[in-house]
Amino acid sequence: MSTGAPDTVTTAPPTPPDHPHVPDTPWPFTGRDEELELARRCLAAGRSGLVVTGPAGCGKTRLAAEAVRGTACVEVTGTPATPWTPYAAFAHLLPGTVSLHEALRRLSGTRLLLVDDAHLLDDDSAALVHHLAVHGRTRLLVVATVGTPAPDAIRRLWSGQLLPRLSLEPLGRQQTARLLGSLDTAPEPLTIHRLHRLAHGDLRLLRDLLDAVRGSGRLVPEPDSGTYAWRGPLPVTAAVRERTDPQLDRAHPGERETLDRLAFAEPAPLDVDLFDLRTLECLEADGLIDVDAAGAVRLAHALHGPVLRATAGRLRARRLDPGPEERELALKAETAALAHRIDEDDVRELPTPAGEWLLAEDLPVPPAYAAVRARLARLRGDLGDAASWARRAPEDPACRIELALASAQSGKPPATAGKGGLAACGRTGDAGGPVAVWAAVARGDLDAALAATGDEAAYDAVRLGAPERAAGLRPDSVFAAHADALARGDGPALDRAAEALRDRGFLLFAAEAHAQAAGVHRDPSAARTARTRAVALAGRCQAPRTPALSALVLGELTARQRQIVTLAADGLSNRQIAERLTLSVRTVGNHLHSAYTRLGGGDRSALPRLLGPPVGRPA
Repeated sequence: MSTGAPDTVTTAPPTPPDHPHVPDTPWPFTGRDEELELARRCLAAGRSGLVVTGPAGCGKTRLAAEAVRGTACVEVTGTPATPWTPYAAFAHLLPGTVSLHEALRRLSGTRLLLVDDAHLLDDDSAALVHHLAVHGRTRLLVVATVGTPAPDAIRRLWSGQLLPRLSLEPLGRQQTARLLGSLDTAPEPLTIHRLHRLAHGDLRLLRDLLDAVRGSGRLVPEPDSGTYAWRGPLPVTAAVRERTDPQLDRAHPGERETLDRLAFAEPAPLDVDLFDLRTLECLEADGLIDVDAAGAVRLAHALHGPVLRATAGRLRARRLDPGPEERELALKAETAALAHRIDEDDVRELPTPAGEWLLAEDLPVPPAYAAVRARLARLRGDLGDAASWARRAPEDPACRIELALASAQSGKPPATAGKGGLAACGRTGDAGGPVAVWAAVARGDLDAALAATGDEAAYDAVRLGAPERAAGLRPDSVFAAHADALARGDGPALDRAAEALRDRGFLLFAAEAHAQAAGVHRDPSAARTARTRAVALAGRCQAPRTPALSALVLGELTARQRQIVTLAADGLSNRQIAERLTLSVRTVGNHLHSAYTRLGGGDRSALPRLLGPPVGRPA
């Protein structure tokens, strides 16, 4: 069976002894749990099957392989070299010369058939697959790539509603983070973001990029985090060049010159009037550039700029590089724009090309920029990103505060003294500050946390379930609406406050508000809806461990499930849990599976994002 998604990490060039090594083993399957469950349901007895479509590299083949794992499945694969050979894909199942009727008779005993790369099938094989779908005796799992020509017989499988269709999107950032986080050498959050941005959700390209970074020695341990950070520019390996050359090798010299100018201008765009309009039209038609309404031109793919800069000669780079002044201006403007969004209580995602440039070139990050990025990420619930940005300027007091808050809201008590600890956090490290509040929460001491709330931590009191301590909130703010609804025990109003918080980008706060609503709703249906929304929003954050979410999750489980899930979240294996609780390994596995279903998670890695430390004892 061919692979439409990466099953292995290819061997990288020899690396120094202290360089992290990622074994040449299959990548874990993760990030497509809902899609996998849908595929398995469609292949169950009495069902006709499923067509899985999506762009190249989005994991279609790997999903199909997981869906049929453990079944008596027959596999066929389309290949580009045999478009005119009748029944080429079925050559291992059929004699050399056979009619359609005879082919159907010979395959009548096949209960499950996997058809990979169906867009490459010869016409006879495609017609045979279509007839098998019409007859309905064989369950079909058909995998095809969109954006490429496919035989009419294959397209009619879903357009004629013979089979349901599952359309896969490129792997999202959260799914990419789950996949890379499961590797032995897990990258830190900003490196994950960088890899995802460059790969555009393409798993095969993601593998090539990770191999390139590993092989160059640029994946280095991140102090005190157990993760690895990518430092320095993109190493352009043969595999990376192979992926980009078809788009970047332009026959017209003016087109390549335009691409190079845009690459060296990054992170700032260039004005459309600086270029030949016909050249821009050609590049835009091929999807290589984006032009906004104001006439600003950028490269469309994040990978192309680094590749173009890395492959330009020294003299060409010297001629095209605009120097640091333009980039410094872009960084200052971006810092001001981000700070303004926070002041306006709006932390929705904003393009940050200047910050991406700093990371890509491994340049020093100005403390003001690091602090505003860390704060924005923390307010969104991206606690891992917040900690990573704060570590880029560890001597800055504002960054130390953000690092302490991100750590504490991830369930890790920050240090009480020394560099980066509470004693270095200034006013917010005192008894009435947010750092002291969340440090107490992380220790499991809610009484101390509530005692530390004050005007500076008014909204933290709301998040901890004490709205009566939130007198310092601005009356017309979304935070005040949250406090008022909680004080009145009004479930619908809490849900509305959560939606307002979500719309402004405060995903973690919105999850907590929905969780609180689930506890006060009188209507069981409304409570279930609020609970589902809380779990979904918390899943979009980066491993938060706060009291509101902890209470929500543990309340969803039976006593035995709570016991097992807590041990699993602490890192114990199924066998270790079974030995501790005197259960069978199978029973532990069954309880965990039931818990995953209730919590909306797909595997063990999803548990820590919601489970906070037990109240009343140290975490």
